[in-house]
Amino acid sequence: MKDHVHICLSVPPKYSVSNVVGYLKGKSAMSIAKNFRGKQRNFTGENFWARGYFVSTVGLDEEMVLEYIRNQEKEDGNRDQLRFGI
Repeated sequence: MKDHVHICLSVPPKYSVSNVVGYLKGKSAMSIAKNFRGKQRNFTGENFWARGYFVSTVGLDEEMVLEYIRNQEKEDGNRDQLRFGI
């Protein structure tokens, strides 16, 4: 999606969710800066991701959540069409 990302992860109990999210956001921001902005190093001061994130447990509904993630782009497009009356 152009303005957000959905990811379904399994995080082992020995890792905190905030550390895993911080790691993913940090490494992906560096990769994006390197591959799309031509930066090779010195990423300090770069802000790519928003500060916050949302986390929820999946439990028995994992397949439903995965299906939602797979179809998110199509669903957002349908919602946008309804909003603009297209």
